[in-house]
Amino acid sequence: MNKNKDVDSIVVRIAGDSGDGIQLMGSQFAVSTALSGSDFATFPDYPAEIRAPVGTTFGVSAYQINLGGGPITTAGDAPDVLVAFNPAALKVSLPMLRKGALVIINNDSFTRRNLTKAGYLDDPRDDDRLVDFQVVAADISRLNLEAVKEFGLSKSEGGRCKNFWALGVLMWMFDRDLAPIEDWVRQRMAAHPTLRDANITALHAGHAYGETAELAAALPQIELPAAQLEPGEYRSITGAEALALGIAAAGELADRQVMFCSYPITPASPLLHRLTRLGELGVGTFQAEDEIAAICAAIGASYGGMIGVTSSSGPGIALKTEAMGLAVNAELPLVIVNWQRGGPSTGLPTKTEQSDLYQAVYGRNADTPIPVVSASTSGECFDMAIEAVRIALRHMTPVILLADGYLSNAAEPWRIPDMSSFAPIETNAVRTSDDDPQRTAFTRDADSYGRPWISPGQPELMHRIGGLEKDVASGHISYDPANHQEMTELRAAKVESVAGFLPPQQLECGPDKGSLVVVGWGSTYGPIYQAVRSTGTSFIHLRYLSPLPGNLGELLSGFDKILVPEMNAGQLCTLLRDKLGVHPISYSKVSGQPFLISELIGKIESLKDEPS
Repeated sequence: MNKNKDVDSIVVRIAGDSGDGIQLMGSQFAVSTALSGSDFATFPDYPAEIRAPVGTTFGVSAYQINLGGGPITTAGDAPDVLVAFNPAALKVSLPMLRKGALVIINNDSFTRRNLTKAGYLDDPRDDDRLVDFQVVAADISRLNLEAVKEFGLSKSEGGRCKNFWALGVLMWMFDRDLAPIEDWVRQRMAAHPTLRDANITALHAGHAYGETAELAAALPQIELPAAQLEPGEYRSITGAEALALGIAAAGELADRQVMFCSYPITPASPLLHRLTRLGELGVGTFQAEDEIAAICAAIGASYGGMIGVTSSSGPGIALKTEAMGLAVNAELPLVIVNWQRGGPSTGLPTKTEQSDLYQAVYGRNADTPIPVVSASTSGECFDMAIEAVRIALRHMTPVILLADGYLSNAAEPWRIPDMSSFAPIETNAVRTSDDDPQRTAFTRDADSYGRPWISPGQPELMHRIGGLEKDVASGHISYDPANHQEMTELRAAKVESVAGFLPPQQLECGPDKGSLVVVGWGSTYGPIYQAVRSTGTSFIHLRYLSPLPGNLGELLSGFDKILVPEMNAGQLCTLLRDKLGVHPISYSKVSGQPFLISELIGKIESLKDEPS
């Protein structure tokens, strides 16, 4: 990497022990990237263990960011810059690097003890393992402690400032203003003035090191073009933040309070954390004692006239399944957010996957269909949260919103929307009739099959609901065989009716006919988008998974081959065969890591070379 290099985009990876403040360092660098006007996408990669042994590869925490002029939709295939705080971080990250990458290592951490814990028999600095890279070996720990010595901190307390020292180096490399980070530190650490001042001093010391090292041609300064983004006001946002704001916005659009009921589980917990800060927007939060209590409380909130929302990941969604059937049978609105992770069981709790599609579409007892939608990017979590609430209230049904661990934590620039562009979320009106209140409560809309949403406290509309099968007309309990047949068909028709309200499926890019189309869903959007742009391939990305958009079958019929890349064992392929009778080509990845652009390009090119 040359000094003063001018590039279109660059991938930076920061890695260290889970106690090194890697995610904090990365998120602050992402904020500075947003303020600089660059496009970017991030990938925080957490260790699965709560606290793995210090210095081991199991405990490596990493933060990767791809930044530049854009359009940038992934955190990048191969890092151009690596900051490695210890030997374990170097060992985990080295196979990912692009040849010629800049590697900044914390020289002080390469002790015999740390090398052994990382699984190195020999010091990689002394052989040819780093020969293909530009290596800057900085005494980060020592230089950081010298910088903060004046504050009288213990060695342990002072050592925790080294992430800001390293951040200062990166800020110099990319010619960033330190003031926003200083302001954040002052606000975050206002109650601890000594630590506040020590971290700001470490930040400036790292920045000064960058200037000094540059004089010896050790470090480059990198110039990046400004992103060509649509005009508007932007902020950096993660999927958890966007979905929280979307839920709050849906409450405003529906003129209803929101009640979010959840139980902590990785990677769903950040949504609860974000929503607890939005009480002034009419959002209530409740942390239940378990997953079943959480969804039942959310159903109770919906019965009471609030928008009930619950969230979990796959194992927790399994526990919520019985209560989903209650909401279906009671015909109450409910939004269920599933942040998918690697499984089964505890599996890979901090790694991403898309393996809950079967669970969402098919995974309940009896014939209990539920609409399923998904978000494709961190920012799109906002829009799909609103869409999930809109469907739930219009059709009076639970709705499952699929996201995943990658989207929860990944950040991107997000244009703050004009809320006047969103239509109000309406509910079904109570029909005036001479019928008794019980029948009135179950008089369904002819198009959506949604019944009126009648809250308690209205004596003239008092009615019975529950989990037992009801009479199709009156809502009274019924064990009549013919009635159960009709109710089963009605529940299916209600979900199918959602398709009539959906926009037609569009191509993301490429011609509407040809030899090959790539079909994706969820967070695979970013790498697929880059791969199809590179290869000139048609691309369809699905946000509505059950029911599928009404014109999807016709759209797919224009192509000889359908390639479906997904982070599971081929679940969307099964769904497309089941619903549309097509025969897609599955391209699965279940490593807990997102697709690389290069992997997808290779697969697309191989299919193009095959005869149809």
